[in-house]
Amino acid sequence: MMDDVTPLDGNAAAGRLADLFAVEMTRAMIVCESCGREGALATLMLYGGGEGVVLRCPSCEAVNLRLLDTGTTLNLDLRGSTRLTIQVVSR
Repeated sequence: MMDDVTPLDGNAAAGRLADLFAVEMTRAMIVCESCGREGALATLMLYGGGEGVVLRCPSCEAVNLRLLDTGTTLNLDLRGSTRLTIQVVSR
């Protein structure tokens, strides 16, 4: 850790996170942790519906993404993915 830097709380990242999550997601690229396949989020296989969905790799069927909508929160679990890359169109 750098001693000459004063850390900020998570509020300081709010603008950057809004940039990240307020975009078209179907073209976002995701890398499967299990087999290393990289492809568009739209190419994953969706299981479930309603309150919760699971997206699986089309190559090895490993779970890459879980999304749960409780009605008051959205819970995103990316265990099973090594990277999610979102193209920034304009700022």
